[in-house]
Amino acid sequence: QTAAAPPVELPNKEGSLKFGVLGDFGTGTRAQYQMADQMAKLHGRFPYEIIVTVGDNLYGSERPQDFVRKFELPYKTLLDSGVKFYASLGNHDAREQARYRLFNMDGKTYYTFKAPKEDVRFFALESDYPKPEQIAWLERELESSREKWKIPYFHHPLYSSGGRHGSDLTLRRTLEPLFIKHGVSVVLTGHDHFYERTKPQNGIVYFVVGAGGKLREGNIDMRTGLTARGYDRDLSFMAAEISGDEMHFSTIARDGKVIDSGRIERRKTE
Repeated sequence: QTAAAPPVELPNKEGSLKFGVLGDFGTGTRAQYQMADQMAKLHGRFPYEIIVTVGDNLYGSERPQDFVRKFELPYKTLLDSGVKFYASLGNHDAREQARYRLFNMDGKTYYTFKAPKEDVRFFALESDYPKPEQIAWLERELESSREKWKIPYFHHPLYSSGGRHGSDLTLRRTLEPLFIKHGVSVVLTGHDHFYERTKPQNGIVYFVVGAGGKLREGNIDMRTGLTARGYDRDLSFMAAEISGDEMHFSTIARDGKVIDSGRIERRKTE
């Protein structure tokens, strides 16, 4: 637990890109529904249009009724108000989720899309199977993307202080050089069931947003020296806003408290 700085308000500007980040959530538990209520409350005053998921979208069985109980009902208010979820897959997710309409994956386990506002492109990766063809695809896509902000999101963190999982070093060796080379400023991941924002690593800020429905209490190892801010006491969700060369973010716990917030300046490689 690092001390929280006074909250930095989300600017909530007209025409900015407003989005949410949610990970490790599909449990169907009361706690998940309570966290979802805070997400809906925030949406009432900060109308984010999309949510990217950093995997483990459903735990346990994945029958049609499970999609209802663990996804459609908790986030009904958001879905009804037109929020689009763009999922990535975690180690607990069946690959068939790529065909589930409300995850907007278009049948692909990794894909890219341009955000509806601002100069932003997201890259959803499948970090369980980082096969050479996926890495080659990512390299091509990062290379050809003209957007100022390129934001990769996926399940296994390249940097994490999790006692349970921690940093995925194999994945880091593969992906980090691409992120550095192609001007990535922010990377979104899950897997460890807490919230962590790292100190910049080679100019890039890594987020672990892995407590949307599951929590591993007290799991952040402060001895790693990676943590700018960590929270492993309750469930959480992150909201962000991009306007020009700035990204503001705010992380909200299940009780509605802001547990972290701040501003990131886009890394310029030109």
